[in-house]
Amino acid sequence: MNDFDPHTLLASLPARLGAIVRRWSHDTPHAPALHDGRRHWTYAQLAAAIDDTVATLRALDVRAGDRLMVVGENCAAQVALTFAAADLDAWIVHVNGHLSAHEVDHIRDHCGARRVIYTSAPGGDASSNASSSTSPETAAHGLRHAATVADSPFGAWMVGALHTGRVPEPVHAASEYQVAALVYTTGTTSATGAPKGVMLSHRNLLFVAAVSSRLRGLVPSDRAYGVLPITHVYGLTSVMLGTLYAGACLYLCPRFTPDALLAALREHALTIVQGVPAMYAKLLERLGSVDAPLPNHLRFAYAGGSPLSPSLKARVERVLGVPLHNGYGLTETSPTVSQTRLDQPRTDTSVGHAIPGVAVRVVDAHGVPVAPGIDGQLWVHGPNVMLGYYRDAELTAASMRDGGWLDTGDVARSDADGALFIVGRTKELIIRAGFNVYPLEVETVLNAHPGVTQSAVVGRPGAHGDEDVVAYIELDARHAVPLDDLHAWLAQHLAPYKRPADIIVMAALPAAATGKILKGRLRTCPGKE
Repeated sequence: MNDFDPHTLLASLPARLGAIVRRWSHDTPHAPALHDGRRHWTYAQLAAAIDDTVATLRALDVRAGDRLMVVGENCAAQVALTFAAADLDAWIVHVNGHLSAHEVDHIRDHCGARRVIYTSAPGGDASSNASSSTSPETAAHGLRHAATVADSPFGAWMVGALHTGRVPEPVHAASEYQVAALVYTTGTTSATGAPKGVMLSHRNLLFVAAVSSRLRGLVPSDRAYGVLPITHVYGLTSVMLGTLYAGACLYLCPRFTPDALLAALREHALTIVQGVPAMYAKLLERLGSVDAPLPNHLRFAYAGGSPLSPSLKARVERVLGVPLHNGYGLTETSPTVSQTRLDQPRTDTSVGHAIPGVAVRVVDAHGVPVAPGIDGQLWVHGPNVMLGYYRDAELTAASMRDGGWLDTGDVARSDADGALFIVGRTKELIIRAGFNVYPLEVETVLNAHPGVTQSAVVGRPGAHGDEDVVAYIELDARHAVPLDDLHAWLAQHLAPYKRPADIIVMAALPAAATGKILKGRLRTCPGKE
C-alpha cells in the first residue's frame, strides 16, 4: 500500500478540489460520504448540495479570488462550502466558532472576507450531538456581526453583509498557484496568540489528501471519525479531504468528548480514528484503570498535531487493540511531512519517514546537513509547502530558504534509517544555566507519570538573564499525587538543569479547538489555581 510513485500521483491529481466529490458521485453515487449527526449524505446527495451551494454563493456575489470566511464547527455545511468555494476559485477561510470575538474579528479583517457565513443560527440546542451544525458560539458571532438567518441545504445558517470594497486576488489556472484555502495558525507559542494566514493551493491540499489516503490504505468501505476541526489543516486535509478522496465515509462530530468517541466506536463501527495526543489522554482518563481492549472495528489509529509520549502511546495501543501511528506536520506543509507506515509500526515515538514526494533536511545553523543522531533545524521541500503567508512577504521570506526549502522552526534528528524524531521548537528553547532545555523532553517525562493527564513546559525570566523552567500540568482526578512526588519523579529522569523550578497545577490547560496547548497564554499565568 506504500509502494507508489509520487511523480505519477502528482501528474494524476485533478486541477481543483471539487473533482474529489464529482468522481465518486459518478462512480458510486449511492455510497455514503458523510454522516453529520442528523443524516447520511451519499456522494450523489453531497454533490447536489455542493451544486446548490455554488448557486447560493453566486447569488451572494462571491467571486473568483474573493475570500469566503466560514465560521462554525464540524458539519456538512463546512464540507460543502469548501468544495463550492473551490468551484468558484474563491478562497475558503475556515474559522472555529469557539474562538473569541477578538480572534474572529482579527481574521475577518486580515483576510478581507467579501462574505462571512456562520453555519449555525440562533435557537439551536448544543446539549446534544443530534445535530452537528448546532453551535451557539457560532450563532453568537453571527448575531454580533448582524448577519441574517437564511435557509440552506443543511438547515438554517447565517449570512453576513456583503463587503463591497474587497478586492479579489488574481486567479490562476494552474492548481499549484491557485489558493484553495487560507488557513490561520492557532498562535500557540506567541504571547499575543496572533494567527498567521497560510496560503495553501489546490495542489498542496490534493497532494496531501491523496498521499494520506494511499498511506492509510483507505478504501470506500472505510468509516473515519471526523472530530478534528475542519477549521484546522489537520482536520481539513488529512481527515476530511483524505477520507473523501478515497470514496470512504466521514462521520462528523463537532467537538470531542470521550463518551462521543466511545459511542461512535460502538454505533458506527469506525475503522479509522485520527486525533491529537490530548484527545487520547482524555479517553484514557475516562476509562480509568481499564486497559482491556475496547470492542471495535478499528484497523488504524493515528496521533498527530503535538508530541506523543511513550507511555500514552503504549496504553492507547492496549485499549484500542491496534498500533497507534504517529506523524508530524504543520500548517505551512498542508500539513503532513512524515508519518509511520501501516506495515511498519514502531514501538518508539518517532514521527516516521518523510511521505513520498517530500524531502527533509536536518541542518545546523548554517544550513549544512548534520549526521544522523545529531539535533538540527528541520527543513522541508515538496508539493505540500505553502505558497506563503497572506499579506506578509517579510515573514514568508524569513521562513523560506534557497531552492524552495521551508524552515519549519522545529528541531529534529534523524535515525540511521532516516526516521525522524522531533526534539522541540526553536522558539520554545529555554536557556538554563548555559544549557539548552527543550520543553518536549520535560513534558515527555511528566506525561509518563500516572498522575498527570497532560503538561506544558515554558521558560520564565530568571536572575542574571537566565531562564527558569516552569511546568503547568493537568492532574488525573483518579490519582492524588503530591507535587513533591512529581519533583522526585523528575529527579529520577532529568538532569538538574532540566527540572522545573515550579510545577503549577491547572484545572485545564488552555487549548485550541484541536486540543493543542496554547503555551503563549501560560507565560502570563501568575501561579497556581
